[in-house]
Amino acid sequence: MKTETTLQADYLVIGSGGMGMAFCDVLLTETDADILIVDKHHQPGGHWNDAYPFVRLHQPSAFYGVNSKKLGNNTVDATGWNKGLYELATNDEVCGYFDQVMCRQFLSSGRVQYFPSCEYQGNGAFTSLVSEEKYSVSFKKEVDSTYMNVVVPSKRTPPFAVDGDVHCAPPNDLPSLSQKYERFVIVGAGKTAMDAALFLLKNEVAAERIAWIMPRDSWILDRAQIQPTLESIGTTLASQLVPGAESKSIDDLFTNVSGAGGLLRIDDTVKPTMYRCATVTKAELEQLKRIKNIVRMGRVKAIDEKEITMEEGSVSTDPSTLHIDCAGDGLAKRPAVPIFENKKITLQSVRTCQQVFSAAFIGHVEASYQKDDEKNDLCKVVPHPNTDIDFLRNNLADSINRDRWAQEPGLQRWLQHCRLDFTSHVLNSNPSLKILAFLSKLPFLPIPNRISAVQEKATQNIKRLLDELDS
Repeated sequence: MKTETTLQADYLVIGSGGMGMAFCDVLLTETDADILIVDKHHQPGGHWNDAYPFVRLHQPSAFYGVNSKKLGNNTVDATGWNKGLYELATNDEVCGYFDQVMCRQFLSSGRVQYFPSCEYQGNGAFTSLVSEEKYSVSFKKEVDSTYMNVVVPSKRTPPFAVDGDVHCAPPNDLPSLSQKYERFVIVGAGKTAMDAALFLLKNEVAAERIAWIMPRDSWILDRAQIQPTLESIGTTLASQLVPGAESKSIDDLFTNVSGAGGLLRIDDTVKPTMYRCATVTKAELEQLKRIKNIVRMGRVKAIDEKEITMEEGSVSTDPSTLHIDCAGDGLAKRPAVPIFENKKITLQSVRTCQQVFSAAFIGHVEASYQKDDEKNDLCKVVPHPNTDIDFLRNNLADSINRDRWAQEPGLQRWLQHCRLDFTSHVLNSNPSLKILAFLSKLPFLPIPNRISAVQEKATQNIKRLLDELDS
């Protein structure tokens, strides 16, 4: 009979995905703590181990990963639909990167114990998924990096019934199809569905052979405005903050922001009701607009050999069609819980859709501050957005956090040198005179202090619009 192995660590970290790795990296850099990491996957990277093989980062590699090691070479793509923008790491590159960080930085430090292919059962107990080994950990603090609960289609059954001779597959199967299909039906409206559509179009599938079941249309971010460049920041100010500051109503805000290019949509005649931080380039959006057969009848309830049944109607199908399951909520909007609570740290976002930055920031706060109340005051949770209104709510939450952080000189210094904070790339690569020269060219920003003024005006206007909505 196997005996239980007893272990000890300052921090017991559950999960070695992007958030868990980013948090541990800062602890290793800024403290002398010992860390034990447990993960059900066989290698670090979390959901990247299960993602479809053609997935790429949706933001530049320049500010993804862990703070102490850059990902990629900060190069600009010269070809493809991301041409002219900073590189996006592939799935394999991300997994390889996290594996290198684990092996060459974490384990080699002598302060990290890593237990892959293990299932955590709570109260410091976990078991191997491969052998019969059981473990018990004595720890000072437990860190849950799995609370965001990222789930990819390949690791769950479809969220609708599939009956008869129906071909239904996750996007993981697209690069290795064993037969050819007459038609393709994409089920879902998020970034995974967009990636599946772009994969088909890139591989010369005629747009006429693609149908897209879109329960909700989505507001989408222009990736050109999420770059580690001064121009990107200026464009975002002009396309989001200025229109947001001048809008009289919520409908007016979305009209003004989208008109300025701050938000994109696949069909300009349909008002989106979803916002999930999905990013595309203008070239990718042009491709997506080629798909004209978009079905808006709600979520799919069932697919059989002849029919796809949705909440508000049905359409025909047949066995020569491949249904691509991109449905479900891969990154759900979880209820916000206190990040710091006695011996428990629950990693969540403190900036909209910037999970690894958030985890690193939480790691720095844990290393630099003592009291939970003070830590939680600095780490107000910004839940993952879901609806169009969340675009406003998250912008307001980000602004509140930014203003609170500005009161801490030490935090400001840390942010200026944090590679996961995209603004640090601008501050560290542009002399102040160049920044002043650029800002002086913008008609609404004759001096740099106007940035804060525009941000404040936009924040107050968004707060007013949300107060009116909630009243």
